[in-house]
Amino acid sequence: MTSQNEPALDQPALTLYGSNISYFTGKMENYFRIRGIPYHLKSMQFPRMERQLKHEIGVSQMPAVRLADGRWLTDTTKMIEWFELRFADNALLPDDPCQAFVAHLIEDWADEWWWRPAMHYRWHYTEGARFASWHLATEVTGLVPLPVWLKSRLLTRRQRRGYTVGDGLTSTNVPAVEGSVQRLFGQLQHIFSDRPYVLGNRPSLADIGLAGPFFRHFALDPVPLEILRQTAPAVLEWVARLWNTTQGDLKGDWPVMLPNDLKPLLRDMGSGYLPYLSANAEAVRDGRKRFDIQVDGVEYKKARYSRYRVWCLEQLRKRWLGLPAQGQETTKALLESQGCWGPMWQPETLPLLPDQEAGLPFRATSKMIDVY
Repeated sequence: MTSQNEPALDQPALTLYGSNISYFTGKMENYFRIRGIPYHLKSMQFPRMERQLKHEIGVSQMPAVRLADGRWLTDTTKMIEWFELRFADNALLPDDPCQAFVAHLIEDWADEWWWRPAMHYRWHYTEGARFASWHLATEVTGLVPLPVWLKSRLLTRRQRRGYTVGDGLTSTNVPAVEGSVQRLFGQLQHIFSDRPYVLGNRPSLADIGLAGPFFRHFALDPVPLEILRQTAPAVLEWVARLWNTTQGDLKGDWPVMLPNDLKPLLRDMGSGYLPYLSANAEAVRDGRKRFDIQVDGVEYKKARYSRYRVWCLEQLRKRWLGLPAQGQETTKALLESQGCWGPMWQPETLPLLPDQEAGLPFRATSKMIDVY
C-alpha cells in the first residue's frame, strides 16, 4: 500500500513494516498521510523477521520503518519526533507551551493506556477474535506452514494470555473497563460534535496519538465499532476525517485557550493512567514482574510490569521541565486542578536502566510490555 498524499519531503518512499489491523501501524500511517511522507506498507512476517528486527533495532516489535538508505527505525513517538525535525514548521503542536504539553500527554495516554482495553475488545469477544485471528493468520503468519484454523487458535490464545487476561483483566473488572471506554467515547463525541479535531480546527499530535486505539481497533473491531455507530457517530466521522487529512489541513489558528471539554480527559488521566504509571514504576523498582493496582475505580490483578512505561513517565517529566518558566507555571496549575500533577511525580526517583531508550528511534532497549 502506498500513501496517496503528495510527498512533503523530497525523498524516496520508505517502507513501513506492520499489519493493516495494527494499533501502532495505523498511528504511523495516519502521521505519514498527514505529513505527505511517501511510504509502502508491507506485512511484517513472523517468525521470519523476528531475528532481523532484533538485529536492526534491538527488539522485535510492530511497526518498524526502513528508510531508503537502509537505516531502520522503531517506536512511533520517537519516529514522529525524528521526522518532525525534518520539517521547517511545527505544524502538529500549538505554539502555546501548555497546549503543546497537553498534546504530548494525550499522545502518551493514547499509546499506553488504551492499549489494554483495545486488545480486550478485539480478543475477549468471539466475533472480534475470529476476525482478528483469521486476518493475522493469513497476513503476518502467512508463511508459517500450519493450517489457518490452527494458527488462528494459537494467535487467540497468545493474545489473551499476553495482553488481556494475562495483563490484569478479569471477569470482575471487565464491566468497569468497558465502562471507561464508553465514557471516553462519550467525551470524544462531545468534542467532535463541536470541532473537527481534538484541539480545534486543525490536526495535532493529540489526534495522531488517538488514531492508535481508534483507527485500527475501536473503529474496526466488530464490538466497539457497533458501540461507536450507536453512541458516538461524530467519533467515527473524526476517524475518517483524520485518515483523509493532508498537509493542506495543517493551517489556521490554534485556540487561544485550551478547550474546557478536554479537562474530563485530563481528570481521567489523573485518576487512572498516571497513578498506573506510578504503580508500574514502583513494581519495576521492587523487582515485581506483576502487580495489583486499583485506579479510577478499577482493580487490576497481576498486571504485567513494563520498563518501557517507566521511561514514558520520565519523558513526561522531561517535557514539563523543558517548558519555559511561564509555561511550567501554567501547565502545573492545569495539571494540579485535574489531579494529574501528584501522580506524575511519584515515585520521585525512577528505576531506569542505564541509557534506557537513548538510541531511539534507531535502537530500542525494551518493549512496551515484557510478555514473552
